[in-house]
Amino acid sequence: MTPLRQKMIDLMNFRQYASKTCQVYLRAVIHLSTYYHRSPDQISSEEVKSWLMETAAKRKWSASTVHQTLMALKFFYQHVLEKEDFFLDIPLPKRPQKIPVLLTQTEVYALLLATDNLKNLTLLSLCYGCGLRVSELVALTQHDIDSERLLLRVVQGKGRKDRVVPLSASLLVLLRIYWHAWQPNHFLFCSFQQQKKALGVSSVQKMFSKTKVKAGIDQATGVHCLRHAYATHQLEHGLPIHQLQQFLGHSDIRITQKYLHWIPASSQVMASDLLADFIPDKNVMQTKLEVQGDSF
Repeated sequence: MTPLRQKMIDLMNFRQYASKTCQVYLRAVIHLSTYYHRSPDQISSEEVKSWLMETAAKRKWSASTVHQTLMALKFFYQHVLEKEDFFLDIPLPKRPQKIPVLLTQTEVYALLLATDNLKNLTLLSLCYGCGLRVSELVALTQHDIDSERLLLRVVQGKGRKDRVVPLSASLLVLLRIYWHAWQPNHFLFCSFQQQKKALGVSSVQKMFSKTKVKAGIDQATGVHCLRHAYATHQLEHGLPIHQLQQFLGHSDIRITQKYLHWIPASSQVMASDLLADFIPDKNVMQTKLEVQGDSF
């Protein structure tokens, strides 16, 4: 490994960038260096601009990929090489404003009914009932459950921010039944082979895809659609937009406001437990465990 690459890695680690961001940033600089067969500190801004525009067109990069690559190059030249005057005069493509797949509550219930075990039911119910990102979901531990105040603590979510999300009474009941059945010793959703290792994000995605097929939902979407469903259903039930922003962990309210344009005029009913009507009817996978004591 060259000293320059090591410096870039050390600086990203010092700034506590997410591992995925580090990988993307490194890959962009490596591709640039490989293209010119020179160290990136010997490549001019005009050459960087030429490579970026040519590669983006040739590989048909999306607007998001172009933006991400540009941010990687800016980080490298401005912070690693300390060239504060580094600038690329490139007309950035606009990101398309796509409406995500918006599941109805009926479709969400059908999805939960299609789960094949208590663990998957609890996992997807928590993802929907608290509007979690899948990375936040798999990182949960039993210590993140505040049963007395009915709150779920999300530790170091996206942007390395903590937040708390309301936890409904029906979800707490389901979590207690799940905990007594599985007895996780740290992570709520752990690897089957290694109890102290969190369940992988890809494992959740694969499980969701299989469950979606069983439920007869054919939209091309991943488990993140449950977070979209949570947001839209809460707005439809009258939750104020600024509260939804806090629950979702958005740093900019304009991100949250997009949901207002994706749904009909919301009703004036107070936001409530979105799963209250579902979990009792489901009878929690016919599990007849007596909940004794509060582990969380």
